[in-house]
Amino acid sequence: MARIRFENVEKKYANGFHAVKDLNLDIQDKEFLVLLGPSGCGKSTTLNMIAGLEEVSDGRLMFDDMLVNYTPPHKRDVAMVFQSYALYPHKTVYDNIAFGLQMRKAPRDEIDRRVRDAAQKLEIAHLLDRRPSQLSGGQRQRVALGRAMVREPSVFLMDEPLSNLDAALRISMRAEIKELHQAMQTTFVYVTHDQAEALTLADRIVVMRDGVVQQVGSPDDIYERPQNTFVASFLGNPPINYIDGTIEVTDSSTARFVRGDLALTLTEATARKLADCNGREVRLGIRAEDVDETAQGGEGSVIRGKVNSVLPVGSDQFLGFDFYGEELFFRVGKDLSHRLGDDVALSVDLNRLHVFDKDSGKTLIW
Repeated sequence: MARIRFENVEKKYANGFHAVKDLNLDIQDKEFLVLLGPSGCGKSTTLNMIAGLEEVSDGRLMFDDMLVNYTPPHKRDVAMVFQSYALYPHKTVYDNIAFGLQMRKAPRDEIDRRVRDAAQKLEIAHLLDRRPSQLSGGQRQRVALGRAMVREPSVFLMDEPLSNLDAALRISMRAEIKELHQAMQTTFVYVTHDQAEALTLADRIVVMRDGVVQQVGSPDDIYERPQNTFVASFLGNPPINYIDGTIEVTDSSTARFVRGDLALTLTEATARKLADCNGREVRLGIRAEDVDETAQGGEGSVIRGKVNSVLPVGSDQFLGFDFYGEELFFRVGKDLSHRLGDDVALSVDLNRLHVFDKDSGKTLIW
């Protein structure tokens, strides 16, 4: 098994593009780590450095206690699953899965045992004689997983492996990948831009932006205690709502957020953290689900506005909400009936507010 450490790692290209900047990251043995971020943030480059497909420009990349900066890919004991599946169209499923072992000249009976064992776990044993053109997208993805599984690697790398699948199949494949990790007890590093995949699969999530790590933590830490506005807005559906305003501090345990007619009384715990912020301009974050349409929480917790749009999404509905010319989105019950232009009052869960510095975007309360 493998513990992977990045120590002040940089990745720069000849054209001057700085893909990864001063990366310090410790991936534990048998951990499922997800690299999350938008396109161009450096997550796939980081994965490729682990695989040996990209050179480290500066810093140290360690597998356990061994420096692997200059170790070629075939000597790193890693297996990789690509977004494109990368199957050989002229080979059968069996031969696609067995190919890596055949190239390493493993014994024939050992190859057969591993291939059939992997196919059984992935429920594709009945497809071993078919070719990729005869398979669905989900079946091709299972073949790609099987090809990596038979290697029995120390590190399992996945680069957006589910992005080509339809929504329903992605959900089932997430569960299968999670079960695969538990069964293999191997270090998994998974790249995605899909927040649902990250929250579902990860032991820890690394959120990246422009080659820089923004936050590392458990899915709960990342979602509930974001360190800046970028992290907060990258997770959540619909995205978190932001309202700019001012903090008014009465005493060390009493404060409120003010914007126009809106005055939200902050909890005592939040007020204590903002005791030195009287008059400070901040950005308040309210997640879409952290409101109650009954508006029974008292005037100090109510936000008012006009309905701009109503978007049913099955189990509930998203309410587009005009607030001083800004559109906010909240998640409310599907049984509520709202029409465009209606005045609506929503009660905000004050225990779940996020407060960020307006200029830097950094959290003021976590």
